Amino acid sequence: MLAKTYGSAVFGIDATTITIEVTVISGTKVFIVGLPDNAVKESQQRVESAIKQNGYFMPRQKVVVNLAPADIRKEGSSYDLPIALGILYASEQIIADDLDKYVVMGELSLDGILRPIKGVLPIAIEARKQGFKGFVLPKENAAEAAIVNNLDIISVSNLNEAIDFFRDPGSIEPLKVDTRDVFFHEQTENDLDFSDVQGQENIKRALEIAAAGGHNIIK
Repeated sequence: MLAKTYGSAVFGIDATTITIEVTVISGTKVFIVGLPDNAVKESQQRVESAIKQNGYFMPRQKVVVNLAPADIRKEGSSYDLPIALGILYASEQIIADDLDKYVVMGELSLDGILRPIKGVLPIAIEARKQGFKGFVLPKENAAEAAIVNNLDIISVSNLNEAIDFFRDPGSIEPLKVDTRDVFFHEQTENDLDFSDVQGQENIKRALEIAAAGGHNIIK
């Protein structure tokens, strides 16, 4: 069986949708192709451990993971979760018929706990633009992604929660954030203040003038 889900690669402030295809065929070993960097290649070890720690098995056949398009370099550890779900679905250990309707990202620890990732806001924006139903990601990143409306933000803490969601897509309610409230009450809440800066009067004066005039700053 061929499993297909979607992730994203972030370059600066722009995200590009990445198709993650997984198939289990006759042979041995795990192959990750599609211009992955070392962190992506190392996902094999994290994914295998997380799968076993959560009561499933790593197929003892040839597993091919393709990250497309192949001419875009894939970096980081955030492809762990979609690769793990793809392997479990392709090996018919789980039911996940809606896997291709969501963008899925997350770094797995060896016991299947999800660690936060970077760049979720541009990923969420691109997911909405591409017409995906939702975005499955670590709980620590959910509030940031939920700023993007018209996209179901599904926050999960571990591999099993992600599996349970795809078995029953109604089991986790999408996170909702009142963006008007966020921007109205929090945009001026800062931990730092000019009163904390000793000296640098010329620089502070320049920043005040720029802020008053609504100008950008290049430092």
